[in-house]
Amino acid sequence: MTEALLEVKDLKTYFHTENGVVPSVDGVSFSIKKGETIAVVGESGSGKSVTSLSIMGLVGSPGKVVGGEILFEGKDLTTISNRDMRKLRGNEIAMIFQEPLTSLNPLFTVGNQISESIKLHQKASKEEAKIKSIEMLRKVGIPRPEKVYSSYPHMLSGGMRQRVMIAMALSCNPKLLIADEPTTALDVTIQAQILQLMRNLIHENDTSIMLITHDLGVVAEMVDTVIVMYAGQVVEYTDVYTIFKAPKHPYTKGLLDSTPKIHELKDELQSIEGTVPAPGTITKGCRFQTRCPLATSKCFNEEPELKEIRPNHQVRCWLHEEGEVTI
Repeated sequence: MTEALLEVKDLKTYFHTENGVVPSVDGVSFSIKKGETIAVVGESGSGKSVTSLSIMGLVGSPGKVVGGEILFEGKDLTTISNRDMRKLRGNEIAMIFQEPLTSLNPLFTVGNQISESIKLHQKASKEEAKIKSIEMLRKVGIPRPEKVYSSYPHMLSGGMRQRVMIAMALSCNPKLLIADEPTTALDVTIQAQILQLMRNLIHENDTSIMLITHDLGVVAEMVDTVIVMYAGQVVEYTDVYTIFKAPKHPYTKGLLDSTPKIHELKDELQSIEGTVPAPGTITKGCRFQTRCPLATSKCFNEEPELKEIRPNHQVRCWLHEEGEVTI
């Protein structure tokens, strides 16, 4: 069995606000093997990005990891020093952020920002870092990379800035790449190039990827395992084939039914009524209770646990407590 590169165990990340404690991530557990690509899916507000920021040690005040373990190659990232975390971040663990304009420093050129990481982590000279930076810009499909190297972030389009972020994340050949909506601002052609680049990364360097996305088409094409999150919890966790062919949580099925399919002609897509509840507002029962068409009285009164209903398939739902159920 392939050794786990990252193990997240019962992770709890809470935000301490004037109105009380808000549990953004509440008891999340999963693992990523070496060379595995795993997707985290769910609506906005499900806790996907906060989970990734917790792994990177970038949850700012008033947020804090209050419980659980984040084991990277057996080392608990929640207990190591800030100095050791800085050595890992950007080098062995890299992240592509969702908003490139807020992640790039407007006062420095693109080349300066990519080169900085290469010089810091790979002990490269200024000239070596420049050559590697231009090479990475070319790899992510940026035309005239030498010119872009000398440009400032505000001089680039949104899609170009996103590609710069991807080049920066890949520049040190990380063991784990966390990609938060990496292709959102890109057109279809460039999106295909970026996905191919990520595939090459897996094959060439045995890199593991944690992909946070709303695009189930990308999930079907790219990943091995899928984590479905809702209201700060994992509600389903299994391989990608099972998610698409035999989803067992009503929320997962709702997400799939709301996705257009090329072989089906429909006047309108199904939707999941309502919205994700604000963290901490549902303190009793299943968190999907108000939106679930199959909810029973037990769902409103008792919170289900994440349980294995078959090998390598975990579901958080009372419907499966008594055995196999078709939803």
